[in-house]
Amino acid sequence: MKLLTCSNCGHRVFFENLSCGNCAATLGYSPEEQCMLAFEAATDQGPEVAWHRLGPAGPDQRPCVNRSQQVCNWMLAADSTHHHCLSCRTTHTIPELTKPENHQYWAALEQAKRRLFYTLHELVLPTPNKLEDPDNGVSFEFLEQVEPQQHVLTGHDEGVITLNIVEADDAQRERIRLSMHEPYRTLLGHFRHEIGHYYWDRLVRGTPWIDEYRQLFGDERADYAEALKIHYASPPNDWPQRFISVYASSHPWEDWAETWAHYLHMVDGLETAASWGMRLDQVLPGGPALAARSVDTSAETIRNTVIDQWLPVSQFINAMDRSLGAHDSYPFVIVPPVIEKLDFIHRVVRAASSGAMAMNFLPRGAGAGAPASAASAPAGVTS
Repeated sequence: MKLLTCSNCGHRVFFENLSCGNCAATLGYSPEEQCMLAFEAATDQGPEVAWHRLGPAGPDQRPCVNRSQQVCNWMLAADSTHHHCLSCRTTHTIPELTKPENHQYWAALEQAKRRLFYTLHELVLPTPNKLEDPDNGVSFEFLEQVEPQQHVLTGHDEGVITLNIVEADDAQRERIRLSMHEPYRTLLGHFRHEIGHYYWDRLVRGTPWIDEYRQLFGDERADYAEALKIHYASPPNDWPQRFISVYASSHPWEDWAETWAHYLHMVDGLETAASWGMRLDQVLPGGPALAARSVDTSAETIRNTVIDQWLPVSQFINAMDRSLGAHDSYPFVIVPPVIEKLDFIHRVVRAASSGAMAMNFLPRGAGAGAPASAASAPAGVTS
């Protein structure tokens, strides 16, 4: 993520801030301008009331209606017909808020989702919501498991992404991570994985990419339920030689989603490192210094970026974690087959965002009965 500053005083601020710690101005993030803006908040807090911008001149904006719940800090154009920001508009179901802890979980889920949307917009990928585009949009269901026998599984199904709100409880998520023998489990990781299934439908299914996809990831037409059954019974011993995670080895759809999530990790991580001016003088003993650089989204390939940039930066982050007594933030080994998969995803995203290849969107109003060249990924347990 880029460094953010208060537009009123120039002080450094962060993506989640509601106010500036230096000048006390009210802050709101503008996704259209991709920056944090300072405002003089209106005393009338109605959903139609615009806030006056402080600092450099620019149009006034309105806060997302969820700001009143202390859940969102994104802004909308003053003349927008919406009350929710473009991220909150994708949320279809929230948990029951009569439980105080559920409000905290909802806020944490929305915060992680906004970070996801930040990166998707950096990659110039569309994020339509199902209310406005039922055929092609994405929506999120934040559900609570109330009855023990009614399991709420995190997964994706035809653009609908479900997350069990227990994942927003750090202690419960750590318990699940340990019980499933996972090295990594985060809210943002869930969002990045599940949105990968959505973009497989939009970018790969029924497109000229499908043959190369099958060469790298495998044939997604393999029975999904049977593949998961085999995976949980006996995952392949050699998975580290071919996959980014053991769960990626379960089915080609999951391999894509896991690798997609790591592509987003790398894009956002390297942008953060570059924005902070990270320089590593000891990448290799006696070797040249490394100045962190963002992923060049227009580059034809990112193979060298993975090796020369992401590997040393992620290793440094892990070294810092260990110095602080924490788990590795990036407990993964990237082998050559994974580099090829990451590069494939980069080329697919590059072609889509540049318009070189049309995305796989149904015409408005085509409905679920419109023909498709391959089945969509079903909902599934994510790692």
